[in-house]
Amino acid sequence: MSTTEAVESLTVDRLASGVAVLTINRPAARNAVDLATARAISRTLDTLDDDPNCRVIVLTGAGGHFSAGMDLKAFRATGERPVDEKRGPFGLVRMPPTTPIIAAVEGAAVGGGFEIALSCDLIVAAEDSVFGLPEVQRGLTAAGGGLLRLPSRIPYHLAMEAVLTGRRLTAAWCAEHGLINRTAASGRALDAALALAEEISGNGPLAVQASKKVIIESGNWAIDEAFERQEVIVDPVRHSADAREGATAFAEKRQPVWTGC
Repeated sequence: MSTTEAVESLTVDRLASGVAVLTINRPAARNAVDLATARAISRTLDTLDDDPNCRVIVLTGAGGHFSAGMDLKAFRATGERPVDEKRGPFGLVRMPPTTPIIAAVEGAAVGGGFEIALSCDLIVAAEDSVFGLPEVQRGLTAAGGGLLRLPSRIPYHLAMEAVLTGRRLTAAWCAEHGLINRTAASGRALDAALALAEEISGNGPLAVQASKKVIIESGNWAIDEAFERQEVIVDPVRHSADAREGATAFAEKRQPVWTGC
């Protein structure tokens, strides 16, 4: 069971499993993001982050394309840039959601499209999809998070080569170097992403969100204070009703019923 709604150029499909599928719906523009779409993405992420029934978000694109990044036609015509006031470029990359988010990539995710994927927590990609940051080939820089995130996802020298050459990266290369989580047959990336999303959504929501928060924030923690700072985030989970339910369900050999409390 699912419910679907249209938010301007963004389709939002709410599944009964607690997964929300966001589809950038501008296939004629290869799902390039204009300002209106960036704001729609940002507002939708606000809504989903505030919804306890939303456990995981899957982001994809319509028509066999992930996203071409910035809408260059809009930029050339009016100078418009797809930068949301709150979440930054593409309505996502400066402030990703607290809810776990998975990119389901078909076709090309290059330039801003790659930066959108990099801002997600997990990436599932079709075997024939391609990635890359070609901005230097156009005299530009990948300022939508690509320069900041890619070096933390793959080895330094590989990231430097990818950025300075602007070369396209195959899904096989990305998988080999740990940049994407799973590959799928062409046209099946969303199915594979949904399977991963539903595996995550079956776990305790408080534990999932706290675990994501620790992983993201701990990179800047000093080692002598890391465990104390982690405790602030994980201790409320340890004392939650969900933690008791998880232990009880394990003892009773049944599936837990999470309440998010």
